Amino acid sequence: LRMLQVKLIVTGDDFGYCPRRNQGIVECFLAGAVSNVSLLVNGSAAADAAKLARRYNIPIGLHANLSEGSPVCQVLKTNSSLLNQDGFFHGKMGFRKALSKGLLNMSEVKQELKAQVELFHELTGHLPPHMDGHQHVHVLPEVRHVFAEVLEEYGIKYTRVPIEPGLHNCDWIPPSLMDFYLGVEEDSFNTVDVFTRHGIRWPDIYIGLSTMGKNMSVSNIWSAIDTAIVEFTSRAPSPPDLAAQSRTVTIELMVHPGYPSVPPMGGCGEGPDDFSQSWERLHELQTLIKPELQSHYKTRNIQLCSFKDL
Repeated sequence: LRMLQVKLIVTGDDFGYCPRRNQGIVECFLAGAVSNVSLLVNGSAAADAAKLARRYNIPIGLHANLSEGSPVCQVLKTNSSLLNQDGFFHGKMGFRKALSKGLLNMSEVKQELKAQVELFHELTGHLPPHMDGHQHVHVLPEVRHVFAEVLEEYGIKYTRVPIEPGLHNCDWIPPSLMDFYLGVEEDSFNTVDVFTRHGIRWPDIYIGLSTMGKNMSVSNIWSAIDTAIVEFTSRAPSPPDLAAQSRTVTIELMVHPGYPSVPPMGGCGEGPDDFSQSWERLHELQTLIKPELQSHYKTRNIQLCSFKDL
């Protein structure tokens, strides 16, 4: 493993969710703990987030959102299959339920995704180098096809495929959450071919489900990275000796640092959710900026970068 060069993208998700999330993510970036961010353009503090990214030169991509809050596409704000009776998106599980019942209009999904790319462009002055899905909606059946088409149309090269090595052995994850994660994993396996056909790329390794919120610790991040690298190198065919010296493996670590949201501030139109108001966000922030995590990266030849650096 010593020969291996590791490029690690630490992505702070939900940038733009609220001012306190933005503040926490910027602090992490300035501390060298986060190297990339994913913007919720329908977040209540999205414009502020885009300004901060520009001011601090933070690499930024799009966190496409079809499940929480309000659409950004004007036409879909009033009468659309994407909305529940209260006029908001269906929610993390509600979206999945409506989808499985065949109630979601895919042309509206495409319309909203395009509107979010356009708004991202407006806010940041550039197209997103990477685009993933809030609450992993982008790997769901049907949605994955539309999502891939939008990326291809705009020439967005990179996405996230949340298949986490070693997830099955994480006995600290409660069964209800594990069920959700295994669903995400299955959807992701079924998405690989679709994204590949559309010429979309993603890092070699994804980590972030087993290290979320209260489960995050320095040793937990280390072992997740180590487990993933061991599994990846055992799967990949070993190259001749010369090439072995310069092999690179890319990893994305998904994180959610920030200071807890204080209602009514925050959210994507409906106010902040429970996870955003919880101490778990702050716990992630405090863990990520620990010096021993940074020094571990250095000793392991792990270089933090963003999607633009791949």
